[in-house]
Amino acid sequence: MSEPAHVLVVAHQTAATEGLLSAVSERASRGPASFHLIVPRNPSGMHKVVDPEDTGDDEARSVLEDALPRLSQAAGGDVTGGLGDPEPLMAIHDAINLGNYDEIIVSTLPRRVSRWLKLDLVSKARALGLPVTHVEAADRESATTK
Repeated sequence: MSEPAHVLVVAHQTAATEGLLSAVSERASRGPASFHLIVPRNPSGMHKVVDPEDTGDDEARSVLEDALPRLSQAAGGDVTGGLGDPEPLMAIHDAINLGNYDEIIVSTLPRRVSRWLKLDLVSKARALGLPVTHVEAADRESATTK
């Protein structure tokens, strides 16, 4: 029996949306896989301007706690998770440097409102040499109401 693929999942506001849950379920159905969710911290208020590196973890931790049981159910097994750097590309780099991943799933808000897509995160993640699946939320409302 072969070693399961190690899949890094990167999401914040879309971490428990139907699109991402479906993508994880679909990936799990293709063969053995373990999943690890990284939720980049999200600087808010004046932290965005003053010191985006010095940000509270409460919002990201809440997203993580809400998403992990749903993703575990979709994956058919335990999904692990953690908080990442506020910059999503750095969160991906950190995770890859600390872990052993075979592929990445990036979940974003819709194109018209996604900061991650404006930063070209998906293409930059692909440049790391791993297969990347991009999941785009259908609309902002479904991404923010769980």
